[in-house]
Amino acid sequence: MTADVIVRCEQLTKTYGRGAGRVHAVREASLSLRAGEVVVLRGPSGSGKTTLLNLIGLLDTPDSGRVWIGDRDVTDADEEQLVELRRNDLGFVFQTFALLPVLSARENVDLPLRLAGVRRRERERRVIELLEAVGLAEHAEQRPPELSGGQQQRLGIARALAMRPRLLIADEPTGQLDSLNAEAMMGLIAGMVHERGIAAIVSTHDPRIAAYADRLVSIHDGIVTAE
Repeated sequence: MTADVIVRCEQLTKTYGRGAGRVHAVREASLSLRAGEVVVLRGPSGSGKTTLLNLIGLLDTPDSGRVWIGDRDVTDADEEQLVELRRNDLGFVFQTFALLPVLSARENVDLPLRLAGVRRRERERRVIELLEAVGLAEHAEQRPPELSGGQQQRLGIARALAMRPRLLIADEPTGQLDSLNAEAMMGLIAGMVHERGIAAIVSTHDPRIAAYADRLVSIHDGIVTAE
């Protein structure tokens, strides 16, 4: 495998339902994600974007096909191994932000580090660094409901990067943002990816987001094609 390939998928297939209600969500999809690049996955609603991201992010299991992280085939990993892989190698940015409203911005970023047993001094250093990187250092003690939508999404990015993942996965991250905040968020993701040498795959149906892609991939009726 090429040294800079973070994740590789081969012939991934996923179906739901049976008989006449059977849906081919993803059909024999193959894709490689490399360090330092933003891959934008485009397609209309129902095209299979979320299913493909769930397969890549090890949140779902393919009916057939294989997934590698680095040189490791993780397709048949057990639940304990999957938890470790999601925690250490993968970062997720959600459209709904998925922040804990009772915790401050600082505490939201600190939580995955605390759960992973990272020492306090290192946790504090990473939290400060990430909040500064996403422009929220002055809002560290504010809770998510006290932040704007754009600020909450930036906080979600900081939290996703707390464990220094190799791959950042963002499913329609601009869906709840206005155009100004959407472009700012994509600029932030692209900057982080290029600066830190990680890989990112971002799904969207927003054509403006394509401008931030190092590589474009389309999906339609579960079939992936490169652009």
